[in-house]
Amino acid sequence: MRFIQNIISNLIINNRKTKLYMSKLENTNISILGAGTMGKGIAHSFAQFGYSVRLYDSDPAVLATALDSIAVNLDRQITKGILQSYDKETILCRITPTERLEKALESADLVIEAVLEDIEVKQLLWKTVEPLVTPNTLLASNTSSVPISDLASVLLYPERFIGMHFMNPVPVLPLVEIIVGKATDSTTLNAIIRYTEALQKTPIVVQDAPGFISNRILLPMINEAVWALQEGIATADSIDQIMQLGMRHPMGPLRLADHIGLDVCLHILRVLERGFSNPKYHPCPLLVEMVQQGKWGIKSKQGFYSYH
Repeated sequence: MRFIQNIISNLIINNRKTKLYMSKLENTNISILGAGTMGKGIAHSFAQFGYSVRLYDSDPAVLATALDSIAVNLDRQITKGILQSYDKETILCRITPTERLEKALESADLVIEAVLEDIEVKQLLWKTVEPLVTPNTLLASNTSSVPISDLASVLLYPERFIGMHFMNPVPVLPLVEIIVGKATDSTTLNAIIRYTEALQKTPIVVQDAPGFISNRILLPMINEAVWALQEGIATADSIDQIMQLGMRHPMGPLRLADHIGLDVCLHILRVLERGFSNPKYHPCPLLVEMVQQGKWGIKSKQGFYSYH
């Protein structure tokens, strides 16, 4: 009898802890800066798990497109049985779009930047953001290649700055690469790990370096696949099938590049080449040519494959 009472008592205590945790989670304010592919995915994930989200972008058209896209992805989750139909409106109501940076940052507990993968653009934004938030606000960048310490160099309090590199598509993939800068303190790191786990994702902590781990390994593979295509060794489809069927990759490197964006791939390779001063990261001329022609992959409807 005592054994059963202990079980019931533990269930009550755990339930109370869960309710308390959810209450804290729902009262936490997340600011997402940039409503592009990554920004809208990050906003979707935080809102899905109970957070209040303010999604900022200076372009109202981008904001509108982001909200439409989130709604479509929520429908997809409902179709797959991940969510219930009544969850959609609740999640969407947690996301407040805004074109005003000051409004986006009001009462923010965590600010995540997901703007253009350009160090000058990011640094300028962070210099603007830091004076507008409280001393306790955590700051994170979703950069996919720029060293965190370089971004933090413009901040007065770099100890609260960290890399939080989500994978695309954000609501689907479970990894978040957590990058610790030279000045990042343990309090910031531990808090970001807890945020990541609250999204039911896996945080993997790495030290700061160009491209971190994910893109330092991935982009040379994509670049080598482009070289093989340029040299006429095989077609794009054959290259991708070899990696899928022979290496068990869910998607071939060239189609994956289309999904990432060929312009983004080119930029990351240049960050790696410059950061390591190593010619092995030099972008394939075919990749450079395609970017110059506006063939950026899915977002431009044309890359290594056509998406019209």
